[in-house]
Amino acid sequence: MLYGLINITWFDIFTVGFTVVAIVLVQILNVLWASLEDKTAVATLPQKSDNNEVRKSLKLSELKSLISNDSTTNDSNTTTITAAATNGKLQKQQSEQIENHEDEDTISLENLFPCDQSEIYASKKISYIIDEFLQTEGNYVNNLKKGLKNYGALQKYDQLPEALKGDDKQQQLLGNIKEILELHEKEILPLMLRNQRDLKSMFDEMAQSIDKNQFYCYVTFTMHKKTSLELRKDNREFFQNYQNEINDRLGIDSFLVQPIQRLTRYPLLLQQLINEFYKSGINCKPVLASLCKLETRMRRLLEVVNQSEEIFSIEEIPTELNIELLGSFRRSTEFDAYNHRSRKKFHCKVFLFDQCLLCTEVRKRRLAFKHYYTWDLIELKLNTSKSITLLSKAASSSSSGSASNSHSSIKEEYEFSSPESISINQWLRCARRIIEHSRIEESQKGKLVLPMDLILGVVFAVWYIWHYL
Repeated sequence: MLYGLINITWFDIFTVGFTVVAIVLVQILNVLWASLEDKTAVATLPQKSDNNEVRKSLKLSELKSLISNDSTTNDSNTTTITAAATNGKLQKQQSEQIENHEDEDTISLENLFPCDQSEIYASKKISYIIDEFLQTEGNYVNNLKKGLKNYGALQKYDQLPEALKGDDKQQQLLGNIKEILELHEKEILPLMLRNQRDLKSMFDEMAQSIDKNQFYCYVTFTMHKKTSLELRKDNREFFQNYQNEINDRLGIDSFLVQPIQRLTRYPLLLQQLINEFYKSGINCKPVLASLCKLETRMRRLLEVVNQSEEIFSIEEIPTELNIELLGSFRRSTEFDAYNHRSRKKFHCKVFLFDQCLLCTEVRKRRLAFKHYYTWDLIELKLNTSKSITLLSKAASSSSSGSASNSHSSIKEEYEFSSPESISINQWLRCARRIIEHSRIEESQKGKLVLPMDLILGVVFAVWYIWHYL
């Protein structure tokens, strides 16, 4: 009966079916084409850098040459980690090698196969560290909830001072701590609980969270920490009285320092796990490889978080330059700089953002703004293992012009040097990732990619109206 009421014909079925199949194929081809272009853009980056944007100095092969002459493979890195458990100097060398190779993620064949993790849990010390890992995460979430309950609704308090009234003051006081709580309550803690009997999956998923920039909320929190400290200092008497009134033994200072304490605790616990793996002689390389990878990610994240505290302390920034709009902060590095324009040498600190490079001068304990450059208008030329030149391109230069015109529009701006080649190496690697990402984003501009559910909904609506209304 239902078939008779709807009255579907073979022509209708063929028309709708053909349309759906065509849309699916178009979307699949679109995704494959975009993926192919992304890989092509990354693969051709070193070749294109000779002519326009990033020079041959940014090639990964040349970056590898900056590592010590006795560079090792993934297995030798593992041997270095073993020795590092008892030798501080070797541990420092291995740590530098991990930094140099952290984006290659070389996987040996034995790491592709699962291992028996029951041997891991048989170790009492490892089980204790894992339990502490999970327990402290749960306590951290509960402490953040309690702190927000105590200080997250100050605007409703009758005796709130004028200096703390307003949503903007509340935002300055607590920063984005709600975002941090949401990350750990909805993502990290459930991730740990569901993988507490599968350590490799736990470590891999946490590393993926860092790679997806989900932990960037800690960078944002630290960037605004100075404003919060000043606000609490100016209203110290009120917070002490309020703390006694709500019977909070620790106070708001202890509450707002917990995010950094927790982030610092991660690499320490992971390093303890690594040491116990080697002491106990457990042979489970896939888990150990994921553990070392996560420890490297966490350690580098903590480094970036600590560096971000200085961003809003930069003085003499032009009014038209809004740091909030420069994209994600990636790294800061100190160099000895020579400015080709002014012909002056000074000690500088260079900040890398997704949108630009920002150069500051170090004046005792202060940072003074000097220049900033967008990535599409600069080139980076590696001079030696300890020196790099920044060149700027005229905004009006055309890629279709002759080679002589292209070179004539390039000017030397800065020469950055460092007594340690590792600083140049790490800085170049970070800059290279940003340039690759910006180039891929630029190649995606102008493409029209519609969601599949939207397309199917429109097609079905047109077909239904055409036949039955």
